[in-house]
Amino acid sequence: MVGRYQFIYLCVSWVEMVPFPPEPLSLKYLWDITNKVNVMQVEDKQKLRKRIWGVLEDNDHLRTSKSCFGRIPNFKGAYQAAERLRKTKEWQDALTVFSSPDSALVDVRRNALVDGKVLVMATPQLKEGYLLLDPGKIRGQEEIASTIDGAFQLGERIKSFPQVDLVVEGSLGVDIQGNRLGKGKGFADQELAFLKQEGVIGAKTPICTPVHPRQIVSLVPVEAHDEGINMITTPEMAIRMDIISLVDFHV
Repeated sequence: MVGRYQFIYLCVSWVEMVPFPPEPLSLKYLWDITNKVNVMQVEDKQKLRKRIWGVLEDNDHLRTSKSCFGRIPNFKGAYQAAERLRKTKEWQDALTVFSSPDSALVDVRRNALVDGKVLVMATPQLKEGYLLLDPGKIRGQEEIASTIDGAFQLGERIKSFPQVDLVVEGSLGVDIQGNRLGKGKGFADQELAFLKQEGVIGAKTPICTPVHPRQIVSLVPVEAHDEGINMITTPEMAIRMDIISLVDFHV
């Protein structure tokens, strides 16, 4: 059986760059997050979706009374996960942030505008393309602009796509190999494929998904068309596909 320290070594390609804090809680958390939902051999994506939805609802991990079935979960801790992302170098270096319209990312979108970053937001189901929000034009209205209705009201349709420095997508499930599970409609895959086609993101662009720890599973089944991610934030830590950062463990 793989031990905890062996597990960290196997999951991280640049081991020498990983800080190993003395707190046992940090190491225990790192070990536990991939074992919260036992789905190692699950082949069927829909079964996995139902299982994660059920775990989140049954354990009161949502910050809304609405059922999360069929949705990207608006999870408790989304604010803290957004703040965790806000502390990363990827966030601080980004001038333009792309976000999917999921409710779980409303804090990410607000932070982007408050921090003076240009925000590009996909419209729900991509029915009306993409919106651009210029922080200089909506100063003082960031809270409203971070919502879907507010983005339509205060944003503008994109005529020429800007270079995107950081992509943030909502997810139902992820694994630490960079595989992502959505709600089954394929919108995030379309968004990422479009951004690549437009040439506004590249192989080194950070693609992050903030999630509740219980959305991190052992293995996400993937198909050829599935787009991956290279960064995860939870309320407690930032996980990159090559580095797991425990710096500033407490938000």
